[in-house]
Amino acid sequence: MTVSDRWLLPDGVEDILPPLAGRIESLRRDVMDTCQRWGYQLVIPPLIEYLESLFTGTGHDLELQTFKLTDQLTGRMMGVRADMTPQAARIDAHTLGHEGITRLCYAGHVLHTRPRHMLTGRTPIQAGCELFGSESEAADMEVISLMLETLRVAGLPRIHLDLAHVSIYESLIGEADFDRDTQEAIFDAMARKSVPELDELLGQCPEHSAGARLRALARVSGGPEALEEARSILAGASAELDAALEKLGRVSEMLSRDFPDVQYGFDFCELRGYNYHTGLVFAAYVPGHGDAVAKGGRYDAIGSDFGRARPATGFSLDIRALVSLGERVQTRPGAVWAPADPDPALKGVISGLRMTETVVCELPGGAGSNPVEQGCDRQLVKRDGQWVVENLG
Repeated sequence: MTVSDRWLLPDGVEDILPPLAGRIESLRRDVMDTCQRWGYQLVIPPLIEYLESLFTGTGHDLELQTFKLTDQLTGRMMGVRADMTPQAARIDAHTLGHEGITRLCYAGHVLHTRPRHMLTGRTPIQAGCELFGSESEAADMEVISLMLETLRVAGLPRIHLDLAHVSIYESLIGEADFDRDTQEAIFDAMARKSVPELDELLGQCPEHSAGARLRALARVSGGPEALEEARSILAGASAELDAALEKLGRVSEMLSRDFPDVQYGFDFCELRGYNYHTGLVFAAYVPGHGDAVAKGGRYDAIGSDFGRARPATGFSLDIRALVSLGERVQTRPGAVWAPADPDPALKGVISGLRMTETVVCELPGGAGSNPVEQGCDRQLVKRDGQWVVENLG
């Protein structure tokens, strides 16, 4: 390794420098403050845990995204968290153990073995909320509404919200009774929305069979008309599918009433988190950005591996991505420049100002320092024996 190589960071890992670091921290605080005003209590899970906890109920995808290491004290395998949702589920089920409703929020770095897509790094700053103890639609509505509110706080314009229900795919694929290899091929094609592959895999299925319905649903996405088309495709299939479609309809109607500026759609190929989601799932998008800016859904089964199965729903987002995509206006007052002067009275003035202001002190050896470059728009000057604040100019 050459001297110049010593300063290189791994691919997908970056320093966050001023002023961007300040904007990210400001949004993180505002998002957490918003969540806490809705009754969500802050938790700070550890950066590393034993693999058994991190992977509980989350399926194979999270395992591939997790860096693994050996605990030098016990010899057990640990992982650096790639998602904080399983940690929140562990805290609710095992650490807190409360009965009734529990609302938790969190924010912190997670680490991914690979970027989720080309426009993201491997160290997102994840924030989110999790609601435990209620399987009601009111709980789903609260979580989605809070997610949309955090996106408003981030200054995101023209939000599009996709709704889906994992039991639709789960019910149809179970009824079709394909062999394992075929199921995996269908799942992969559905996740990539590859209609030609699905035509090849399901083209021979009889009309009105589960396979034929899956093939037809792959072509359906859009607004309210998509939901009506799905109802037509799934008519007479099963009571479970009818219930899932009815829930999508009710939730979309309530959201349209409460958030008229948000566009809504339905995506029946949405299989993100299929391994652990158990019901309604949702994802928010903004124009010009292909990946979801926030996403979540119901995951009632995760807590069972921690000894307490609890209804659960929640969402997560990447603070770093929101800062780059939002149109958030952040007004921050400039700082006050204090000269290097031995006057004892100056220290008292500085201490008083720092109760409400940022004060940057000139230091010996800093000749040539530019107060403006230090973020200052005012300065302390001595007038008639008194230190007063004046505009720089």
